[in-house]
Amino acid sequence: MDQPDLHYESAVEIRYSDLDTFGHVNNAVYATLCEEARVDYFRDLFDLGVHDISFVVARAELDYRNAIPDVGDVTIAVGITGFGRTSFTMGYELRYADEVVATAETVQVAVDEAGEPIEVPDEWREVVAAARDRSDGV
Repeated sequence: MDQPDLHYESAVEIRYSDLDTFGHVNNAVYATLCEEARVDYFRDLFDLGVHDISFVVARAELDYRNAIPDVGDVTIAVGITGFGRTSFTMGYELRYADEVVATAETVQVAVDEAGEPIEVPDEWREVVAAARDRSDGV
C-alpha cells in the first residue's frame, strides 16, 4: 500500500459473470468491488455488520487506469482519508496482478434511523487513527 490512509486490504474474487462481451471486467463492477471492500473494512475494523452500518454514499468517483482482463482476485487497499462533521471520505486503490487498475473515492454521510445526517461517531475517528498507527509500524 503506497498511501498511509489506505491502511486496510481486502481481496475480492472476480467471477465469470463480472466479465463483459470484450472479456474484461465491466466498468460498473469496479464500484461493486469498492463496496465489498468498504463492507469488509467496517466489519473487520469496527466490528459492524452490513445491517449495523449507519451511513449512505453521497458521492462516488472512479478513475480507471487499466482493464481487469480475467477472473481472479483483485486486491483493494481502502481507508478513511478524511472526516467532516457528518461525513467521511474513503479512498480505494484496486490492483490486479500487482498492477493498479483503478483508484476511487467515496463520500459517506452518517445517518440516523430516519435517514437524517448525524455527527460521525468519535469512536470511528479513534479506530481509524489506531489502524493508521498500526499500518505505519509495518
